[in-house]
Amino acid sequence: MSQCVIVSGDDALASTIVEELKRAGASVARLLDAELAGARVKTELNRAGVAHAAAVVCAGDDDATNLEIALLARKANPDIRIVARVANDVLREAVAVDEGPSAILGVADLAAPAVVEACLARTTHPFEAAGIHFVVFGAEVPYDATLREIHGDLAPVAIVKGENTFNPGEVVVCPGRDLRVNAGDWTVMIGTTAELAACGVKAPSQERTRSRQSRLRRLLVAARALASDVNPAFYPMIVALGVLIIGSTMLLHFSYTHPGMSWVDAFYFTNETITTTGYGDFSFASQPTWLRIYAAVLMLGGVTTTALLVAFVADVMLSRRFVWSSGRPRARHLRNHVIVVGLSALGIRVVTDLTTDGYDVAVIERDQNNPFLSSAAELDVPVIFGDATLRQTLEAARVDTARAVAVLTRDDMVNIESGIVLREMLTSQPVPGGNRWGEVPLVLRVYDHDLGSAVAQRFGFENVRSTVELAAPWFIGAAMGLQVLGTFSVGSRSFMVGGMHVQAGSELDGLQMFEVSTQTRVIAITREDAPVQLHPRRDARLSAGDTVYLVGPYRELLATLHKGQPSRTGGDLPEDQRPDEGYEVKRQSA
Repeated sequence: MSQCVIVSGDDALASTIVEELKRAGASVARLLDAELAGARVKTELNRAGVAHAAAVVCAGDDDATNLEIALLARKANPDIRIVARVANDVLREAVAVDEGPSAILGVADLAAPAVVEACLARTTHPFEAAGIHFVVFGAEVPYDATLREIHGDLAPVAIVKGENTFNPGEVVVCPGRDLRVNAGDWTVMIGTTAELAACGVKAPSQERTRSRQSRLRRLLVAARALASDVNPAFYPMIVALGVLIIGSTMLLHFSYTHPGMSWVDAFYFTNETITTTGYGDFSFASQPTWLRIYAAVLMLGGVTTTALLVAFVADVMLSRRFVWSSGRPRARHLRNHVIVVGLSALGIRVVTDLTTDGYDVAVIERDQNNPFLSSAAELDVPVIFGDATLRQTLEAARVDTARAVAVLTRDDMVNIESGIVLREMLTSQPVPGGNRWGEVPLVLRVYDHDLGSAVAQRFGFENVRSTVELAAPWFIGAAMGLQVLGTFSVGSRSFMVGGMHVQAGSELDGLQMFEVSTQTRVIAITREDAPVQLHPRRDARLSAGDTVYLVGPYRELLATLHKGQPSRTGGDLPEDQRPDEGYEVKRQSA
């Protein structure tokens, strides 16, 4: 890159961005959060060379700090690329309106699609490039053959070796169509929706509708929840009140004289006496002594039962216990649902996507004051309060009938412990032909990629998703001028789809396709004065002004992007465009 990139933040995401930018050949100046306390943001930005920097990446976990850095950097350099991490939707939309090149990203928004795909065991990943709808899809190889014999002219993205090979699990990136694969291998191909249809592959629908339960089902669920939460003593009290009303009605019908009472009058007078209403249309004054004594007992008994009835209703309708446990009875009747553990920013985004697609969801959350509870209520999702590392909490969410579980709390250790408990529960539940461990996708959010990989290998978790790994390519690509269109996972590798502009005088200007990279695949080339080239030939030559759309491992795409820019390193910068001498060394030792 021609100028340096300034990166702020202390956590794993910021560290990953710094490492990958350096790997891609960029000059990086890092700002640590501790250095930005008080009013030092402007000073530190100036020392880092913000006036002539190519981009500033605000990757810290504090929205306020990121927003301040972004605004001050834009003021100091109107042409700088702003890449900011902002979790708050309102702030993200407000900053995105800012003029100038910018990318305002939310980690939860970037990571949620991958979690949803893993929960639903989807093998397709749609995206749009050059105005054309593409689909990345995975399929198991049915028999030994070449990729061309099985998938025709669809472009191979990767192959995951199967159990029948000597190196199972190995990921082969962007192989040729004439590569021979074995039955049981997993192939990942890419093509347009029309190309997939011609090969018999159905592309996923892009229409999303909010699916809600029928009115009758919602009324039944509400009735069951209400019945299960009522105090057990409520039912004997109702029986006693009924016996009192029926008995008194019969007694008054046969014993009340001068004048006598019909059945309706007796029932009416009984309720009038019990509630102490006293309209004055009937009286015990002229009745026998024993009947007047009975009337007194009836009034006392009526007041008592009425008071108990009001108390029980108040307990059900107003007590915090009812609100706290309302999700448990509703979840008790769920089938084929997805359980989401943790209402973090990522958790509520996953819940929203699943409910929008029409899937039933149950949430487990420990904090009764979680700020996302109102969002869950609007989505009509039952929330079970409890510790997800305890079997009884997971049983209350009906793990035995769930189709998938996503553990997405902010604490990696809680996620790992919950995953281990879930594995034991799913393994111990017998089903025809085995247990449910291999049938129910278990998705674990682990922030750090290295820890996630170690956990997946040690405990056999297939769907460990690192939010750093999912989000970092978007930040890095945006900082380097790459148009990121999507990310997806193949085995343990992260792939990215992106578009880049070939600049005059770059390494790619005049290069033939087969010389670009063996680890990336070009799916389309566009330029203003020519039609779109789909799946260009290997001998096609790139030229300045082309926009190239590629797919491959994100590190390879970033390396290719570096080739598409004018050859000039940070050490070649004019003296007035460099960061203060020793600046980066100071920051790395801080």
